[in-house]
Amino acid sequence: MRGWTIPVVAALALLAGSGVAAPLSNAAPRPLTQHKSPARPLIALTFDDLPAHGPLPQGGDRLVIGKTIIAALAAHHAPAFGFMNASFGAGDPNAPKVLAAWRAAGLPIGNHTFGHVNLDTVGADAFLADVARNEPALSAVARRADWHWFRYPFLVEGQSDTVREAVRAGLRERGYRIAAVTMSFGDYAWNDAFARCTAHHDEPAIAALETSYLAAARIQAQRSRDLAQAALGHDIPYVLLMHLGAFDARMLPRLLNLYEQMGFGFTTLPAAEAGPFYRAARDLTIPGPTATLEAAARAKHLPIPANAPVPAASVCA
Repeated sequence: MRGWTIPVVAALALLAGSGVAAPLSNAAPRPLTQHKSPARPLIALTFDDLPAHGPLPQGGDRLVIGKTIIAALAAHHAPAFGFMNASFGAGDPNAPKVLAAWRAAGLPIGNHTFGHVNLDTVGADAFLADVARNEPALSAVARRADWHWFRYPFLVEGQSDTVREAVRAGLRERGYRIAAVTMSFGDYAWNDAFARCTAHHDEPAIAALETSYLAAARIQAQRSRDLAQAALGHDIPYVLLMHLGAFDARMLPRLLNLYEQMGFGFTTLPAAEAGPFYRAARDLTIPGPTATLEAAARAKHLPIPANAPVPAASVCA
């Protein structure tokens, strides 16, 4: 458990010269005791890009990645929701086994489009067609479980009101609710860097990635709480965006320990989004976009804290 026991600033200082970016501020996150809410803050864990996210590291195995994540969730009694792209993992015989293992563990699954398409690139009609194209495989995997939860690829909901509302109307007709995101730390970037560093057998760089991953997760969790407290006056149940990647599998036990040390508990996506903050995510008759903490802060003319940095593309390049 070496990552989270190091103070955040000191841990990131260890990355000097490693090629991993340092944080934009030298200030450590404020302690949770400054928050006034007595309730334990909750996180709903969500994983995008099932069954195969990102490059597979040298010697990696998609099924091992999936089972490692599932085991860590079970060990911490942490519910999770997965979002599937049926085109991902094509040609990998273990990809269907990942989905089967996810469902065998009782974990629900939702729609992330067939091909992870960008709405602003393809337009509303093609986007909704890709949503529908994903449904037969998704329904077969989910079986009798409700799979009508949707996560926008790239979190892109449409730059124009016309496109955004056309897609919301189409999703509403198909019975979907939106999986919002109110906590994230760019975990996908560590999965890419890890694959490169593994290929180079660069153990010091991998150790630096471990340190920076946990540091960024801590900073971003505190950032979400700070935004909620400033804009809303209280915590909300936070929805965390992650991916089913190799480095996420490596780090998930330590990440869940970190969140527990910060005072967080875990909840389901439906329970998290039952509150008023997520109303537009549940009821697609309400004009979008889906609520974010950043938008709530901007509406009150509050400053938006900088995000923690992610590994540079030059790491182990």
